[in-house]
Amino acid sequence: MEDVETAGADDEELSSASSEGDYSSSEGEDPVYKGERDADDDADGQGVLTYHNGALFRGSFKHGHKHGLGCFFFNDGSILEGYYEKNCLSGRAVYRYSDCSLLVGTYRQGELSGPAEEYDFEGDIIFKGQYIDNIRTGFCWYYFKDGGCMAGPVNQDGRFSGDDIAYVYPDHSTALYGTFDNGVMVAAKLARLDPESKKDHPHFTILEDNVVYYNDVSTRSKISKEPLMQDPYEKNWVYVKKSNIPGAGEGLFSKVSISEGDVISYYNGVRMDHDEVDERDWSRNSNTISINDKHVIDIPPQFTDITVYRATLAHKANHSFTPNAHYELCEHPRFGTVKCIRILKDIEKDTEITVAYDYDHHALGPGQPEAPDWYKQLLSEQISEISNGNHSAATNPVS
Repeated sequence: MEDVETAGADDEELSSASSEGDYSSSEGEDPVYKGERDADDDADGQGVLTYHNGALFRGSFKHGHKHGLGCFFFNDGSILEGYYEKNCLSGRAVYRYSDCSLLVGTYRQGELSGPAEEYDFEGDIIFKGQYIDNIRTGFCWYYFKDGGCMAGPVNQDGRFSGDDIAYVYPDHSTALYGTFDNGVMVAAKLARLDPESKKDHPHFTILEDNVVYYNDVSTRSKISKEPLMQDPYEKNWVYVKKSNIPGAGEGLFSKVSISEGDVISYYNGVRMDHDEVDERDWSRNSNTISINDKHVIDIPPQFTDITVYRATLAHKANHSFTPNAHYELCEHPRFGTVKCIRILKDIEKDTEITVAYDYDHHALGPGQPEAPDWYKQLLSEQISEISNGNHSAATNPVS
């Protein structure tokens, strides 16, 4: 798991805007004021300050100071809105980043000090906790896009460190609780989050005392130090058995009834560059999945059998053009940045889980996918079925 810390505002710009001297400017030039004035010709009432760097402040003034509701408009498109007292932000304020993400925080004398929340550009919360003098402090929560989160006290750099840190899985109950150093899991045990405990001081109950989990991010030559240690969350959701799809070998099945949106499985493997994978024959790429523009995760042939590797099981999901699940990027405390499987619709216990492998259907020309032969054949059959009015699923003949 990557080091978790504040992402977002330019601290220097935000600090300057929230606690600023009379009409100061970063270039040393006075901004231009237009608006109401008092008897001494000082800004008083509603007005606008235009800075030489392109920033603009619009709001209330009192005897030459920003005082009352006001809004800073920065030249990068970000906006800071709140209440000022003698040029200093005071109370709750909202910083809207240029990418539409938000920081909603409490200011004291111009410094971010107090409760705060941060949201991504889609409005999903990514942080909840405390700040003192613009630095995260105390007990905090950091939320990942996949639904998992971290909880615990942060160090002086605002990073999760200590012996009472937890990673909470996407079910908001299962957790790995123990020692983390700068956001990296050092030694943790399976635990459960007490749903009745308070958000600012949650309680975790240890479920397994004899198994210790630790950061085990794969490399080009190492898939895992503990290839037979199953992920404790994943094994509650899925299992592997012979696929229902003819010729597909093994498949991934639901151990329980699963609801739409649940994350159920993870896809770890050795890490390779795209260029290396692209140069290989398709016969060697049956268990590869891209995690970004540069890197691919691969399950080498010697690890496809679950008697050799079962730390994660998502690679056992077979292909379908009408899948009931899909892959997406996630952060895992043990495996780092990998892919996970999220369910697309409600499924019953013992249902085979399928995903669309998403090969590029036009990489070699219109209707010519860059894909293994079985996929090309299946795609051709699917197109024919659709043309004939049959919209039934087509599935992968290879596990």
